[in-house]
Order: sequence, then structure tokens, then C-alpha cells
Amino acid sequence: MRKFILPLIASLAIMANAQDNPFFKPWNTPHGTAPFTEIKNEHYKPAVQHGIELANKEINAITSNPAAPDFKNTIVALEKTGADLDRVLGVYFALLSADASEAMLAESMELSQLLSEYSTSIILNQDLWKRVKSVYDNRASLNLAPEDSMLLQKTYDSFAQSGATLEGADRDEFRRLSSQLSALTTRFGQNVKKELPTHNLILTADQLSGLPQSQIDAAALAAKNAGKEGSYLFTLEAPVYMAFMKYADDRALREKMWRMYTGRNITGEYSNIEVLKNIADTRRRIANLLGKKTYAEYSLVNTMAQNPENVYKLLNQLRDAYAPAKDAEMAALTAFASEQTGAPFTIMPWDYSYWSNKHRAAKYAFDEEAMRPYFELNNVIGGVFGLATRLYGLHFKENPGIQVYHPEVKAYDVTDNDGKFIGVLYADFFPRASKSPGAWMTNFKEQWRDADGKDSRPHVSIVMNFTKPTADKPSLLTPYEVETFLHEFGHSIHGLLANGNYKSLSGTNVYRDFVELPSQFNENYLNEREYLNTFARHYQTGEAIPDSLVNGLISSAQYGAAYACMRQLLFGFLDMAWYTITEPVDDAVAFENNAIKDVQIFAPEANSMTSPTFSHIFAGGYSAGYYSYKWAEVLDADAFSVFKRNGIFDPATAKSFKENILMKGGSENPAELYRRFRGGEPTIDALLIRDGIKKQ
Repeated sequence: MRKFILPLIASLAIMANAQDNPFFKPWNTPHGTAPFTEIKNEHYKPAVQHGIELANKEINAITSNPAAPDFKNTIVALEKTGADLDRVLGVYFALLSADASEAMLAESMELSQLLSEYSTSIILNQDLWKRVKSVYDNRASLNLAPEDSMLLQKTYDSFAQSGATLEGADRDEFRRLSSQLSALTTRFGQNVKKELPTHNLILTADQLSGLPQSQIDAAALAAKNAGKEGSYLFTLEAPVYMAFMKYADDRALREKMWRMYTGRNITGEYSNIEVLKNIADTRRRIANLLGKKTYAEYSLVNTMAQNPENVYKLLNQLRDAYAPAKDAEMAALTAFASEQTGAPFTIMPWDYSYWSNKHRAAKYAFDEEAMRPYFELNNVIGGVFGLATRLYGLHFKENPGIQVYHPEVKAYDVTDNDGKFIGVLYADFFPRASKSPGAWMTNFKEQWRDADGKDSRPHVSIVMNFTKPTADKPSLLTPYEVETFLHEFGHSIHGLLANGNYKSLSGTNVYRDFVELPSQFNENYLNEREYLNTFARHYQTGEAIPDSLVNGLISSAQYGAAYACMRQLLFGFLDMAWYTITEPVDDAVAFENNAIKDVQIFAPEANSMTSPTFSHIFAGGYSAGYYSYKWAEVLDADAFSVFKRNGIFDPATAKSFKENILMKGGSENPAELYRRFRGGEPTIDALLIRDGIKKQ
């Protein structure tokens, strides 16, 4: 009797909280957006528990259905389960990265375990698996539409690749390993987030040589806010770190900053060394249980690459194409630095940004800082949004009636040329202690259609860490920050234009080596004069950006292309190394150095690593998938070559890209979608030409 009483008590406790918990009520807000001002940390756990309880009831309804399994009563029914849980998690996981309190971080381990156990219980539900398998085995006779076929395939694969075929002790081991992996990845991400703010430099006025005034002002404000008025505080937040490494004349300080940045999470309270080794080995053991030799072999099945061999083929092909150009770039940079210093100079990793910035400026009369006044954030917002208006007919209007999760966040209604509601876009621009470093796009709510065909539109969020405004200056962005904005906005357009029936196939729910295509495609516009002229205005005078600056930006676009490619390849090779292991790794330092030796630009430095902060592959969704940035870069360069040929704002080309790529989500195989847009297969030629590696 006890086993029935305990769940009843838990359920009553959850419902007793329902009166004050916004997740237990309809959201009477604009477009049903999240009521952030009402949501408190104590609301998440009971809402997650209740969502799991409801989802399990929906699963039981499917498995107890006396009717023979078919596409509608099994596959579609399963797709529709968990709506209440999804509503909670859409908010929770987005804020865990964008605006997490200490209480959220503390509770995230427990909730991650709870969710891991829930998802594993579904995958290992034999009655449910039998129904899914029955529908799949009869798929040839179902005459399904392409999107329905994709849903069936994705559903079947999610079970087959997640242990549904396992029995007995293997099933128990899979459940244990899945729970262990969830805890490990959560800990990895938390360690990265917690250690970052523990490092900073506090400098005096005589140590600021070379730094732009905007960075000095920001550092003075940061010091004042930290109770250290009169000094200058430099954190490891992305815009601060990047600017410091690019402009600080004091080489010793650059080295100190670099060693802090690359030495994170190696030792001490937040060390990730043992965590990451356990993550890689746990994934290996899961893959072994499912009949695969390595995690990469298991993970790459549902990708455009399909297997590790094809990934390595691309990585090696790009390495061989770019290595000679990288050597030439580094030789030229070394010669320049030696000439400037009047003595033989060896470029170290903390020197590259500094000297490459000077070399680029000298070679092309180009200064990124001189462009900041023309990239005032509000003007850039208009320019980035305006690109989607011109290409896809989307319009953005700030809606103050939509609640936001932080005062700095802006919320926009998105409509089409006919005034039809497309979705909601949240934009979160500035760094803060509660936010993870980097930039990303996520969804508070996916797009889908209900049983009556009613279109439920998406709520999309883009999160960045841009240069903050100061007391006397607005936020003035670097070209790199504008490029980042364009990138994440490309993801958001992919999400906003979603036009499918099923949320699991909607928007950015595509193969991960295809998902970066829309984002990286958008970056191409930064180097187009016709586009820059639509928004780049001096924030004080309103003067259009001078041709000299535009010419410098465009002519220098290929500068350092080989270095940048080799750096991305380093990440790709490192990722593949960790996920093609066939036994546990003992020495993480030696393993990393060996993995990247063929693409490493600088010799290894003591107490400096990439792996312990490589959240993409250890705490994100890119394990055995970081190569996808380069895979998608081949696609984006190839796709933009069509626009370059027809006109960068050509309506017919934009319409084809919108309808064949952006609106389709994961409803069809991405290779087929791309061929439909392109009229053929992609090659690496357009990328090599764009980067100056190959002549047109």
C-alpha cells in the first residue's frame, strides 16, 4: 500500500502549490509569453515534477490503447506528450544560461537528474517501444508525407539509439550511465560558469597603454561597481578579454591575461579535468552498449556527415588546403613584429591578437576601433533586423507589454509584410554575473500545429555578451560583435520562420551539421558595402560610414583566414579525439596535445588547455559535432555564392532560401533541401575562394 500512498502525497503537495505557481495556470499574456515577473525559483521543481507526472499519464494512455499501433495513435500521440513539461523547461533551461540565480544553479543538478531519469524511463518503456517499432516496421505501407516520414524515422532512431533494444543488465547499466552523464555535464557547465568571474586584472592608470578609451572607461566603471574606484578592472568576459588581448601594449599583462583565460578549470575547486575524462568515457561506454565502437560512430548516424570517416575527410581536406597559407601568414606576422620591435621576435599565443591587429591595420589602413562609432547598438539592431525585412519580409516592433526576464532584455513582435504574426523575439545583449559567456540562440517555445491545424508560433531568444554602454557613451560594437549579432540572428530567423506540424522537427531542430548554415550565411553580409550603407552611421553626427573604413573592412576580410580556419580545425580535431576513444584517457594534457598536434599553431604551454572549458562538447550539444561549424561553413559560402551571382538582395534567391531552407526545419533530409535550393551539390571551392586560398 505504501508505494501508492507516497506518489499521492507528492502529487497533493505539488497541487497545494498550484495557486501561486504560474506554471500551473494559463498565461494570459501577449501571445502567451512567459510571465517572467511572476516566476520564482521555487516554482520550477514542483512544475517539473507535475509536468513529468502528466507526461507519464499521456505515455500510459498510448501504451494502454487497445487499438493497433498506427502513425497517429502512437507516433503523433508521443510527439504531443509533455506540453506542460516543455513549457517549464523552455523557460528554465533558457534562464539557466542567460540569467541564473545561485538557487537555480544549486537546484539544476537535482532537476537534471530528475529529467534524465524521466527520459530514460520513456526510452526503456518496452510497451511504448513495441508500438513505435510496429509502426516503423510497417512504414512502407503507410504512404506517409515527407514530414511524417521524418517524424517516424526520428522517433524510431531516438529509441533505437538510446537503449530501447537493450535487455536485463544492459538496460540497467544504460540507465545508470545516462543518469551519471547528466550529472557530469551539468557539473562541467557549472564549473566553467563559476570559475570565470573569479579571475580579473586590477590595473592602475600607468598600465593602460594601447587600450581604447572605450575599454578604459568600461574598466573604470567595473572597478567602481566592485568598490575599487580609482583603479581599472578587467574581467575575462568575452568583449573585455578580446579587446585587452588586441590592444594592451604591455606584453607581460597580455601574457598574464592569456594564462588566466586558458588556465581556467584545470586545478582547484572548479577543476574539470576528471569531469571531462569521465564524460568522454561515459559516452564511450553508452556507445559500446549500443553496439558502436566509439561515441562518434554512434553520434554521427543522424547527421549529414554520417560517420567519423567523413568528418575526418573534411577536416583533413581543409587542414591540407589551409596549412601552407597559415605558415605564410605567421611568417609575415613574425617579420612585421620583428621590424616594429627592431629585433627578432617570436609570436607567442598572447601576442597574436595584438600584432595581427597592428599588421592588419598597417597593411590595409584598417582600424576596428575606428569603426565602433558607426556601429552603435541601436543602429546595428535596425540594420540586422532590416536584413530580414529586405530578404524575407519580416518586421520587428518592440512590445513593452511583453514581460522580460531582465531589465536589459528587449522583446519584439515579429510580423510579415501582410501584418501576420510570426513570433516573438527576445534580445539580450550585455554580459552580467548571472549569464554564461559567449553567444547563443534558444527557444522559450517551439513552433507547431495542433490537431485542428492551428499554428502555434515560436518565442525565440538571442543572447550575446556585447560591449556595455558607459556613463558617456552608448554601446559601440566592433565588427566582430556585429558579426556575432548577425550569426545568432540567423539562428533566430530559422526558428521564427518555422512552418511545420511537429515541434521536434520545427525551426532549428535539424541535423547539427546543418543548423549553422542560416547563422553563418548571415555573417557574409558584414563584408558587403551595399548592406553596410543601410545602417552604419556615426552615433553622434549621423554621418554615413566612410568609404575608407568600408574598403579597409572588405579588403582585410581575408586577413588571417588561414589562422582562423586552423583554430577551428583544432577544436574539431580535439572534439573528434575525445569521442573516438576506445578506452579511458589517463593523462588529459598529453591526450589534448597529441590530438591537436597537426593543427596546433603554437607550442603547448604549461597549465594551459582547451578541453576543461570546452563547453560545446562537454556540456552542450556538440559532442562529436564541433566539425559541423566547418561543415556548415562550406555550405554557407556555397549558398552565398548564389546570392553574389544573382545579387545579395535578389528577391527570387531569397525566396528560394527562405522556402527551401529556413521554413522547412527538419521536416526533410537537409541534403535534399540544400540541393533543392542550390540545384546541385556543394563543394569547398566557394569557401576557398572567399578566404583567398584559391583564385576565382
